[in-house]
This record gives sequence, structure tokens and C-alpha cells, in this order.
Amino acid sequence: MFKTVHNNLQNWYAKNGRHDLPWRQTDDAYKIWVSEVMLQQTQVKTVLERFYFPFLETFPTLQDLANATEDEVLKMWEGLGYYTRCRNLHKTAKICQEQLPLTVEGLVVLPGIGQSTAHAVSAFAYKTPVPILDANVKRILYRVFGVKEAKERVLWEMAYALFDERHPYNYNQAMMDLGATVCQAKKTDCEVCPFVSVCKAYLDDPLLYPQKKIKKATPKRYRHIVIYEDDGKFALQQRQSRLLHGLWGFVEYEEVQNATVIGQVVHKYTHFHLHATVYHTSHPIEGVSWFTLAQINTLALSGADHKILALLKS
Repeated sequence: MFKTVHNNLQNWYAKNGRHDLPWRQTDDAYKIWVSEVMLQQTQVKTVLERFYFPFLETFPTLQDLANATEDEVLKMWEGLGYYTRCRNLHKTAKICQEQLPLTVEGLVVLPGIGQSTAHAVSAFAYKTPVPILDANVKRILYRVFGVKEAKERVLWEMAYALFDERHPYNYNQAMMDLGATVCQAKKTDCEVCPFVSVCKAYLDDPLLYPQKKIKKATPKRYRHIVIYEDDGKFALQQRQSRLLHGLWGFVEYEEVQNATVIGQVVHKYTHFHLHATVYHTSHPIEGVSWFTLAQINTLALSGADHKILALLKS
């Protein structure tokens, strides 16, 4: 049914695909898996410029990642955000040690590896003929099939229906590139799209597919952060919350007394904006760890705590 548009897609990819991406120059499942996890909710440009190469230089193999401490792994992930991805990456490495499973079924049961990541690693590392389902691919499916809303199960059905089993590797890479450059969320270039002849959304308005979710106002959280100093060292705690678990940070309260205000910090997380009043004091405190500024620079801190550290240094 889709043989002609599949051929069009292959021709388009040959001319326009992002063939030079480093994770497309390898069949190493570990390196491909790292790229897939980093690229979740993060732009290719950011991953390439700041994170992918330094991470692999520090942990060149799956076994190296497994042997590392969580602090070491978090430090290399610092600034990339969504730290649950990083902790699950480390957990999976410790489970697998030397090699990732060779099948979708073996991959999908590991921490942090969902159906899409399992399919992607299998397709790109092992050349398994299965489709992938990242955000770019989902958008194309919604538009080609003219569907505004669909459950994950239905999206997978559409992914298999459109899939090109003759050229599985190039098809999946092409679909990601097409979604990233032609069939984008806020603009489309339908005239050059390989699927224009079968795209149901093209007959309507592609930008109406999928149906936009109504954005709610981002909530604000107000906190008080206290910098405790004693003899040139500063008090930090290792976070236990799900969002920043394992990262180090200054002591946080909802109310503060008897401390000097030194400034304000605002930091935007995905689901809320943090508004923090920052204090400095030399009052004693228990249940913390003490570090010099030089030592703090070796620890993994959240973006908000880095701003607080900059405020302290200034």
C-alpha cells in the first residue's frame, strides 16, 4: 500500500538525512542506547555540543558505566536534567554489566527502557525490523492517518502499518529526520514531504494534528535556601526527592529565621518554577556534609544550586 511513498522517503533521506550524527556511525548498542536516553526531551544540538562525547569519554563501555559510582555518573549528567534518566541508565548498566540484551523483549524490562527505546536500540544496533515511536514519528503518524488523538496502543498499530520492512534501518532514521525538519510541530513543508500524497491531514490543516493540549499555568514554588558556612566550608545535603535524587544541594526550608538574605534565585523546571530566597549564616547545623568551594565544584548539583553557588561566590 505504501510502497511508492516508502521509495520517496528513502530518496528523501539519501539527500536530506542527518547521516553524520555520531550514533549513526556505530552499531555499538551501548553508545546508541546512551544517545537515545540523552535525546529524550532534549534537543540534538544540546546533546551533541555538551554531553554525548564527554559522557562516553568518561564511561567508554557499559562495564565502565556499571563500575562507576552514582555520584560520578550524575556529575557527567549535570545540566542535562531529567535525572531519573541518568539514574536508570546507571541501574541498567549495573544489571547488564558487559552487554545489553539482544531483543526488544529483553531490553524493555530494564529500568528506564520503554517500548520506544527498546525498539530503537534493537533497530539501530541489531538491525531488528521493528518501527520506533518517538515524538517526531508520532507526529507524522497522527498526520498521515488523519488522527487527532490516539492511545499508545493505537499509535503502535499505526507505526507498524506504515513501517517499511524492506529498509527498516533507513526508514526509522528517515522518519525521525522528517519529523525534525519537515513535519515539525509548529510548521510544515508539505510540498517536499514524501508522504504528501497519502497524508490525510494535508487535506485539512496539518498543524491541527495532533490535537493540542491546553497548557495550564506553570505553578510557582517558593522556598528558602540557607547557606551554612563554618571555617571556610559549606553545608550540603544529598537530595532524596524523586526529581533531584542523588544531587547535592544547599539546605532548603519552607520558613527561615535568624539568617541574612543575600539574594533571590529563580529556576524553571518543566512542571514548576522555583522562586528561592537565599540566606547566609554561620549558625550550627547537624545532619549535613561540609565541603570547601573546590570540593563543591566536583559534586553534581542541580541548576538551581549552581545559581545559588554563583550568588555565594559573587
